Amino acid sequence: MLVNLASKEVTFKIVYYGPGLCGKTTNLLQVHSKLKNSERSELVSLANREDRTIFFDFASVDLGTLSGLKVKFSLYTVPGQSIYKVTRKLVLKGVDGLVFVADSSPDRMKANMLSFQEMVAHLRKIGLSLKEVPMVIQYNKRDLPNALPLKVLERFNVRRAPAIEAVAVEGTGVMETLNTIAKLVLSKHASVLKGVGKRKAAAGGV
Repeated sequence: MLVNLASKEVTFKIVYYGPGLCGKTTNLLQVHSKLKNSERSELVSLANREDRTIFFDFASVDLGTLSGLKVKFSLYTVPGQSIYKVTRKLVLKGVDGLVFVADSSPDRMKANMLSFQEMVAHLRKIGLSLKEVPMVIQYNKRDLPNALPLKVLERFNVRRAPAIEAVAVEGTGVMETLNTIAKLVLSKHASVLKGVGKRKAAAGGV
């Protein structure tokens, strides 16, 4: 969480995590396309030959202000290829909320499990635990004719986080996923922001 009293803004960082080609980038592209130009920044892509990390900021006009501060979110994806393990750890630093995107393909269950385990390990290395960070799990590619049953995918939802079915390439479940994680993040930090708002008021609304 980054609070800027000068601009009266608070920015939360949400990271989309998951195995390669699960739909992380597709989620962000869909969200970016659905927002008005006035509500979002430019999409930044750090691409390489095999994968890419993308991110952008957007201001949620629906949420308005919280404790006198304008709410913004920074959305990030992590590169899914195995050679970018260090990059994924770096992107997680400062995370306020997680969206784990699981691939519903039958041959990707192991990749889902390994990616989830890696995410948990990276959180520990940067001083966080899975219990501390609000999380939503998105079961993507539900349109596949051989999509894994939800009871199978739920095996790695050890924290029983909110789960949403999606077909990200069509936009289905994308905004629902984002709205759910945004509400969880705001709920967790509501008391802190209330305190910030009181300090700002005491200082004369700087």
